[in-house]
Amino acid sequence: MFRTVLTASFSARHPLLRHTSLHLATRAICSIFVPMQVYSPPAASDQVWPRPPSCVRACDLGLPPLNARVAVAGLVILRQRPGTAKGVIFLTLEDETGVVNIIVWRHIYERFRRAVVAGRMLRVTGRMQRAHDVTHVLAEQIEDISAMLDHLLSEGTARTVAAEIRTDAQDARHSR
Repeated sequence: MFRTVLTASFSARHPLLRHTSLHLATRAICSIFVPMQVYSPPAASDQVWPRPPSCVRACDLGLPPLNARVAVAGLVILRQRPGTAKGVIFLTLEDETGVVNIIVWRHIYERFRRAVVAGRMLRVTGRMQRAHDVTHVLAEQIEDISAMLDHLLSEGTARTVAAEIRTDAQDARHSR
């Protein structure tokens, strides 16, 4: 699922990728486009919701039944470890359609500590929980997929994106 290689031709098929890469390279954040759009495969039409290892988009978290095992992926936008939560960590991930709340129990945190603490983009597999119109995923497995962001920011990709933007700007000037 997450094995897409970013090349110039891939970038041409995803025009917002150029702008995203430039924003990520210059500001370390992009408000135009979420990198998860590049990596999210089209949903299979024969399933009600994607089952692991495929990831459910945030907007589709209402589809799986309560306690269903799901996988979600996204950029980590929030980590909380309240002193009153007895070691529970709350993560918020953002994908191309919204945010996903993740609950990480202490024993899961101890197993996946590095990913929870340092991961910028995570893939979390766990069980759905709904309470008071809020949906959470109770983490069972956490995978750090930050390397995908690094690939967007890699030297070759950044050069290719910058060259494409310069070429587009020159073409726009010459066509006027």
